[in-house]
Amino acid sequence: MVVVGGGGHVGLPLAIAFADRGLRVAIFDVNELAVKTILAGELPFREDGAAQVLRRVLAAGRLEASVDRSVVSRGEHIVVVIGTPVDEHLNPDPHAVPRALDECKEYFRSGQLLVLRSTVYPGVTRRVEKLLGGQGVDVEVAFCPERIAEGKAMQELFTLPQIVSARTPQVRQRAAALFHTLTDTVVELSPEEAELAKLFTNTWRYIKFAAANQFYVMANDQGLDFDRIRNALALDYPRAADLPGAGFAAGPCLFKDTMQLAAFTDNSFVLGHSAMLVNEGLPLYLVSKLEAKYDLANLRVGILGMAFKGESDDIRSSLSYKLKRILEFRAKSVLCTDPYVTVDQNLEPLEHVLANSDLLIIGAPHQQYRSLQPGVPVADVWNLLGQGTVV
Repeated sequence: MVVVGGGGHVGLPLAIAFADRGLRVAIFDVNELAVKTILAGELPFREDGAAQVLRRVLAAGRLEASVDRSVVSRGEHIVVVIGTPVDEHLNPDPHAVPRALDECKEYFRSGQLLVLRSTVYPGVTRRVEKLLGGQGVDVEVAFCPERIAEGKAMQELFTLPQIVSARTPQVRQRAAALFHTLTDTVVELSPEEAELAKLFTNTWRYIKFAAANQFYVMANDQGLDFDRIRNALALDYPRAADLPGAGFAAGPCLFKDTMQLAAFTDNSFVLGHSAMLVNEGLPLYLVSKLEAKYDLANLRVGILGMAFKGESDDIRSSLSYKLKRILEFRAKSVLCTDPYVTVDQNLEPLEHVLANSDLLIIGAPHQQYRSLQPGVPVADVWNLLGQGTVV
């Protein structure tokens, strides 16, 4: 098996999971630093429980990594984890995956199974089928979307049902046999159904977070604690158990996939656009409330947590950075810290931020912040400190 783009958050856990189940796996990635890091037995990012598995499969000789595209020719199964980005106009690029595959076309050979793993714009699977069909090689194509949450891959790859789709029953069976290596339960769909299933999943989560954030704004504007209300209405009441807490709804998937679904509906997805306005507007809302309460222009503000979610080192699409940009315009100065993020050289140690801030905002709900007892006001929309969410 070859995992194309296997040095990232989706591909690497998948590669080492398959290798740990006995398959011989090669990773191809254009990121030379990530490849070197993997071959050294280290993870390029934080993923609970993955480091020891990586070292185990490397020692067993079942995993290799390379920046050489020719490794694609050696695989019986080619798993592609290159997704579909959205541009600055919130339009998806449906050509991203075909373009990446075109760069590897000389290494495809008949008899291979090509599995698209990352989220794709609806219709991309069919486009890939046509692309490969026009190149004179008989490569079978399946779309089997990833379903993991960052940080939980090494549990969820083995416990969550896998969605498998392909154009024919024979190819679906082949893809199902591959993913049965990881999990007992496989759900079969057509490619178009599977493409929408993946987008629906992430968009549904994004909309739920938007509902919670809208409720938070309503309560907070009245000086009421949303989290206190949420806990009360959900207590032993299963129909409200899935109402999430308020907080920054960010990261590389939820917003992007909601915008892909909006584009797919010719921008008539009013609910999705409304969710985007609520979630993306939360940083500005918080700053505006703080500005009305404090002399923000003369305060040094510290942001605790720059990752897009708690216990992560991933800053992709993190709303903490949007918060930082707003504060840099409205506050005297801004200090930022995060215990996990290593790619931002401008971060300060936690102790420095605590000692030099007049006001704190929790940007990512890292568990280590729970024990803090700051001597300055804290805006805590997550209610991580247990002192309420009112700003």
